[in-house]
Amino acid sequence: MNRIKLNYFIDILLAISFILVGLTGVLKTGWFLRTVGLNYASIPIRTISFIHDWSGIAFVLLAILHLILHFNWLVAMTKQFVFRKRA
Repeated sequence: MNRIKLNYFIDILLAISFILVGLTGVLKTGWFLRTVGLNYASIPIRTISFIHDWSGIAFVLLAILHLILHFNWLVAMTKQFVFRKRA
């Protein structure tokens, strides 16, 4: 797999895990459940917590991989910002 396809695949997985963490995080909060007229007995909170926890772990691992793959770019951009000459 070439680097462009690998970056695309990782970015898609990052987006999916981000959305899952966000949605399940909102579903786990009491204020959201009260707002829509639900309670913890009416939703499968264990399943939502399971999805939330594992998609969070996947998100962190994918983010680390993303940073590793873009390390050279990050270093180059940091050097540009830190060591640029002032006019």
